[in-house]
Amino acid sequence: MNVRAPIALVRRETQLCVAANRWGRRDLVRRYFAAVSRLGNGVFWYALMAMIVLVRGFEGQWLDGLRASAHMAATGVVALLLYRALKRSTRRRRPYADDARITALVPVLDEFSFPSGHTLHAVAFTLVALGHYPVLAWLLIPFGASIGVSRVVLGVHYPSDVLAATAIGTVIASVSLWLVPGATLLG
Repeated sequence: MNVRAPIALVRRETQLCVAANRWGRRDLVRRYFAAVSRLGNGVFWYALMAMIVLVRGFEGQWLDGLRASAHMAATGVVALLLYRALKRSTRRRRPYADDARITALVPVLDEFSFPSGHTLHAVAFTLVALGHYPVLAWLLIPFGASIGVSRVVLGVHYPSDVLAATAIGTVIASVSLWLVPGATLLG
């Protein structure tokens, strides 16, 4: 078994974290990603669900908006339960706890790193919302991507935490979209 490959990958990932975190210490960069991260902690998604219901209601389709928002919320609950179970079982330390060169530029919600809950929810919510309203792609895709990047830049997640969360969120959303009639992954 080649032990060097995993060690080399860990070193490379730590180097990426250090470089991203240095970039994140620039005031404008830090403020942008801190704001994105704060919004991605739920505020943006709850507001989006409410706006979908309101806008569709004004269009006389409030039931359609309610169904899409309920679908997003249910997917979010599944994502939350899985995320919490993974955090408890993996107990991976955060980058700033493992390397003194990395600083947490925002407060963290818990002590463990894997997977990124912000990213997992951003991906799941984005894909489910786009399954109902593909026209929202111009807003949701850049916002979701910014959330993933923010977690590494702010020093609270490794890139692999974000990549794994992206995969998990994609699977959760895909299954959810498969189970709900009228919503599709391709819009």
